[in-house]
Amino acid sequence: MIVRESPKAWELFFIMRGSIVPVIWRPVTAVIVIATLVTIADLYGFWHLKGISPVGFSLIGIALSIFSGFRNSASYERWWEARKILGQHIVEMRCLTREVVAFVGLKRGQRLFNLMLTFALTFKSHLRKEGLPHDCLAYAAKAGLSLQGKLNNRADHVVTAMGVELAKLSKNKDISPQIIQVMEERLVSISGVLAAAERIRLTPLPFAYSLLLHRTAYMFCFLLPFGLVDAAGAWTPIFAGIVAYTFFGLDALGDQLAAPFGTADNSLPLHTITRVIEVGILEAMGEKDLPSMPPVVGYVMN
Repeated sequence: MIVRESPKAWELFFIMRGSIVPVIWRPVTAVIVIATLVTIADLYGFWHLKGISPVGFSLIGIALSIFSGFRNSASYERWWEARKILGQHIVEMRCLTREVVAFVGLKRGQRLFNLMLTFALTFKSHLRKEGLPHDCLAYAAKAGLSLQGKLNNRADHVVTAMGVELAKLSKNKDISPQIIQVMEERLVSISGVLAAAERIRLTPLPFAYSLLLHRTAYMFCFLLPFGLVDAAGAWTPIFAGIVAYTFFGLDALGDQLAAPFGTADNSLPLHTITRVIEVGILEAMGEKDLPSMPPVVGYVMN
């Protein structure tokens, strides 16, 4: 996720890191090159495209703008819903941490704490389709949990292990049935957070939307110079470049927002959010040697 202050007026045209330009500069450059060649050919009489009306391009541009706005709104809605889910993830883990400290105790709650740490890291790995980090395997080993073998959903496997641990505490009468019920409801909420995040990751925007927008945007921008050159003359490359930057930029930004758990610049900082949860649990356990927060590199929070 991009984290930087709003740019000043004179910075607007020079900021690259944190903008969508590094993603779209190739197709935008291609449009400008085509527009330049068309303009040179027209100005020097190699061919003349007089009579091509810009009205058709205007109508297509308006329709493309409306459709692009609709798709970007849908993408942002997915991004914002994912951020709310991650916020709820933090809330549920903090509440469970507090309940373990208050009702189970630091000594008896060691296995639960390590299972919670394991869940936080498997949650991130599950959503980003990454391998399990060394810290996650270390926490799982401390909890006596194996994450090896063919497990379709390691995060859900850890939640089940937490439920089993609560059942053992109840059987041994270490905590009252009322508290067990409260903590079991917390596990249900955590499972709901996991399922909600999986719903977003496993249900992308309809492919037909993206394909239609990609095709229309590319055809429109590459044909635009032929419709502009008669009216705009030498200004054709500039106007075509601005239009290409707008449409290609919205298209690429929509792709990034539609995958909120990915690793693109505009995806959510899942690694940082996971580290916030990890540090909170370790602090509750009384640990002093806490992992550092991930640095912001190039205005990007991972």
